[in-house]
Amino acid sequence: MADRFSPLQLFTRVVELGNFTRAAHEAGLGQPAVSKQMAALEARLGTRLLDRSSRGLRPTAAGLDLYHSATRLMSDLDEAEARVRDGAAEPSGLVRVATPPALGRMYIIPRLAAFFAQFPRIEIEFISGQRLVDLVRDGVDVALRVGELGSSNLVARKIGDMRMITVAAPDYLAAHGTPTSLRDLFQHKLIAAQTDGRIVEWRFKGNEGTISIMPSSALRSNDGEDLRASVLAGLGILHGPGALFHDDLEQGRVVRILDHYTADVSPIHLVSSGGHKLPHRVRVFMDFLAATFATEPGLQML
Repeated sequence: MADRFSPLQLFTRVVELGNFTRAAHEAGLGQPAVSKQMAALEARLGTRLLDRSSRGLRPTAAGLDLYHSATRLMSDLDEAEARVRDGAAEPSGLVRVATPPALGRMYIIPRLAAFFAQFPRIEIEFISGQRLVDLVRDGVDVALRVGELGSSNLVARKIGDMRMITVAAPDYLAAHGTPTSLRDLFQHKLIAAQTDGRIVEWRFKGNEGTISIMPSSALRSNDGEDLRASVLAGLGILHGPGALFHDDLEQGRVVRILDHYTADVSPIHLVSSGGHKLPHRVRVFMDFLAATFATEPGLQML
């Protein structure tokens, strides 16, 4: 197996796995041999590629640039070899996708049958969770992210917007009354979304300007489906993503309130590390996601 690992291939696995020992085990080499090859690669290129510390290995700026170039090159080569070997014109291989759990389950997975019918040689692996994945370190091809993006070397493609709405179950409103102003919310049971352990502020725009509310809540979650279930159970009022409640609103299971205030709109992006050099299989899946989000009624609540 060792002969499959050129120094450049070995370098990409060191970056992804974070240490020499795991990369050596995967390559069928000894750890000193891997360390020696990385030192030789750095000497040949005349620059340090890896920062070494007690916490592991991280690529330098030059190392990260080399990693991106090398992974794109190897992905293109793998795909070209697969087409020649199998005589297949269509894209093939594994696409690893990171997505918020609720969006994946509600809007992506139910539509995958059509994608697989068109691209039967592609495999999809979902990495679902609220944690912001490191695309390079976690080996993720594309991530679906909601909200403003921070600065990074990643390539972002905007595919839509998501509006925040304020909702409650009819039974809750019948028992506790319907708030008509933001001040009324303080007299109600509120359900809060949280991310990274912090409660997400509620932001509204009205005649008074922009108003932020930090909901005081005995019930909070970082999972969209938990938040939706809490509203349906009549546990309180939620200010959250409208995409969670499209069908519930149409069926009368929840009621939209405080509509005279304009709520925040959060952009939806597909984020990748490969830019225009992405493998064909990743590009077609990103196109599928973009088309899905452009036509899905639950994501067009603007």
